[in-house]
Amino acid sequence: MTLALQTAQKEARRGFWTMARRDAATGYLFIAPQLIGIVVFVLVPLVLVFWYSLHEWNVLAGSFRFTGAANYQKLLNDPAIGEVLAVTAVFSAGLALLNMSLALGLALLLNQKLAFMTVFRTLFFSPVVVSLVAWTIVWSFLLQNNGGINGLLQMIGVEGPNWLRHPTTAMISVIVVQALKNLGLNMILFLAALQGVPRELFEAARVDGVPRFKQFYRITLPMISPTILLASIVTIVGALQVFAQIMILTQGGPGFSTTVLVYYLYQQAFQFYLFGYGSTLSIILLVIVGALTFIQWHLRRKFVFYEN
Repeated sequence: MTLALQTAQKEARRGFWTMARRDAATGYLFIAPQLIGIVVFVLVPLVLVFWYSLHEWNVLAGSFRFTGAANYQKLLNDPAIGEVLAVTAVFSAGLALLNMSLALGLALLLNQKLAFMTVFRTLFFSPVVVSLVAWTIVWSFLLQNNGGINGLLQMIGVEGPNWLRHPTTAMISVIVVQALKNLGLNMILFLAALQGVPRELFEAARVDGVPRFKQFYRITLPMISPTILLASIVTIVGALQVFAQIMILTQGGPGFSTTVLVYYLYQQAFQFYLFGYGSTLSIILLVIVGALTFIQWHLRRKFVFYEN
């Protein structure tokens, strides 16, 4: 009886542990490290941030008490939040437009069969691999009142402004510094997309006498539209998360002229030690990023060629 029972159990195990189940278990084992990382470093922190946003947590006072939606009510009554969101919108839109326009223009140029194109590609891509802090510190010296930019302007008889101490020029400066830093990444993406466009389409258009600007509008843009969608999502999400450049160049000033949402969050949480309110701002940032990504993704049916 014992032998028969053991034999039946072995047969049952063989029946349960099928080839499909073994393959599934192997797959789960391979993705387990990534899943554990997502849970530990993404999902758990998100839950904790939401929990903290429901509390008043002042590290200096040593207080941590549940306040419900009080931080969200404080957000609605915050006199600075409107200006901060407006500055964030201007910075993100300006950065996306400048970065993607320059990247597409350079990609079109570097897609031509000209001499030294490999050298130019490397030159334009090199800022991507440079340390962000080092890049920003160098630009902070260049943009000083007596820095390198104004020195070059003086050579041609132009008196340059104090770039980082005037609201308008400070915003322009941080946009340009960040746009140039990641210019090479989008340039490479666009260049790869351009090289994937069939040459036969342009040859047929030239035979039909289609002007170059119409070829660009009717052929090039539709064919690379999936890459434009990807680059726009990555660039805008990255713009909403910019912090180090603002910290090093302007510290959010002058006034609130360059205080983007991430830097305002940092001020509330790590300068004023209002971690509960800082967590609330983090939730708002998450909602904004999620909403913009959702909108961009669903607009693909209208603007992306392969989705039509």
